[in-house]
Amino acid sequence: MKFKFKALDHVQLAAPKGSEEQARNFFGEILGFDEVEKPAELKKRGGAWFQYGNCQIHIGIEEPFIPARKAHPAFEIDNLEGLKEHLAVSRVEYIEDDKLPGANRIYVHDPFGNRIELLEWIR
Repeated sequence: MKFKFKALDHVQLAAPKGSEEQARNFFGEILGFDEVEKPAELKKRGGAWFQYGNCQIHIGIEEPFIPARKAHPAFEIDNLEGLKEHLAVSRVEYIEDDKLPGANRIYVHDPFGNRIELLEWIR
């Protein structure tokens, strides 16, 4: 092949119109992502972008909005137990799942109902 994939640049999740502050609270305050400045041309579309290390997540406004309940991004976590404690204190519900051999994982839903997988590999 004359091309190759280098990396995953970002994941986009949809959200309803006017939900930017909820996104900032969930992805920024609760999950600890930094907000990334959107290019001027894209700001008028609404939404918000977030980054943690090499992981970017873009929250895009979609009308009509339908949450992604099955399709989802998955983020690898260090200290999943610590994250679970943090989520409990932040009153964010999570679902534990033991069906992936070699991993501890949970699922959360963002304020808009989109599913997010958080996992820690057992080494």
